[in-house]
Parts: sequence; C-alpha cells; structure tokens
Amino acid sequence: MVVDELSDETVDRLFHALADTTRRDILRRCVRGELSVSRLAEAYPMSFAAVQKHVAVLERAGLVTKQRSGREQLVRTDPDAVGRARQALDELESAWRGRVDRMARLLAEDPATEENEANDTTEGPRR
Repeated sequence: MVVDELSDETVDRLFHALADTTRRDILRRCVRGELSVSRLAEAYPMSFAAVQKHVAVLERAGLVTKQRSGREQLVRTDPDAVGRARQALDELESAWRGRVDRMARLLAEDPATEENEANDTTEGPRR
C-alpha cells in the first residue's frame, strides 16, 4: 500500500482538532453512529453554536463529514481520518527512531566516549 505524505497544514489541522476534549468526544460519539448537530449539542453544557463550531473544526480537519437531511445536519466520522492521524504519528516516530539510532551508532564508534566511560569507572566518585 502506498501512503501519501501528509502536508504540514493537514497535520496541523488534525492535531488542532484532536487537541480539544469536546472535539475528541464528538468524534467518539460519531464513530458509534451518525448524529445530528442538535443531538450532539444536547450532550454538552454549551450553546448549539459552540457545538457547531467544534464540528466545523473537525470537518476542516477531515475527521467528520456533515450531510443535510431535511432540517438537520448529520455528522459522521470519516473512517480514513483516524488513519491519517496515525500516519502522522508514525512519520514522527520513524524520524525520531532514525535519529536515536544514528546517535547510538555515533556513540558506539566514538573512541573518546569509550575512553571517558573507562575513566569514569576507574576514578570513583567525583567531588
């Protein structure tokens, strides 16, 4: 499977959307099934407009989609959205693991490091 690299802008939108507790809760509720914005708003101690704004942030990040059904807007989770967030984290993990591996190799090859380690064990505690 070929995975496209995510742009910085896409990653920023994803993590901005996921950084808020209410938005993560909305996302969890919508994973269980499609809900209207008005139904979602009943679950939170905030205005309907505030819930709409949270849904809009999730929608801009591509985490949910809205579809009009009569007078209601139905919110559903995009099944690929969590995969995009996981991909972004996997890319970060890969970059850091590569750096740590390179540092470990450099330290293993550095004779000065071996000499310093030998001196530290033979000199005893420093005061």
